[in-house]
Amino acid sequence: MPRSAPPPDHVLARRRAAGDRIRAARLAARLTQQVVAERAGMDRATYNRIEQGHSSPLLDSLFLIADAIGVPLADLVRE
Repeated sequence: MPRSAPPPDHVLARRRAAGDRIRAARLAARLTQQVVAERAGMDRATYNRIEQGHSSPLLDSLFLIADAIGVPLADLVRE
C-alpha cells in the first residue's frame, strides 16, 4: 500500500505554530505534559508529538486538550 505524500511545508509550519500555542497555554496554566495528557485521556508521548507539531491531531483530541488546559479551543488554533 503506497504511503500518502507528506503535507506541504506551509501546512507543517501551521501545525508547529498550533503546537507552540498549545505549549504556551499549558505553561501559562502551569501544567505538565503528563497532567494534560492524563486529563485528555491520552499518553504523554502522543501529547508531546502534538505539541511538537509532529502529529496531526483529530479535532476531538484538540477539544480534549483545550478542556484539559482550561482554555477555549480557538485559543489553541487561532492564527
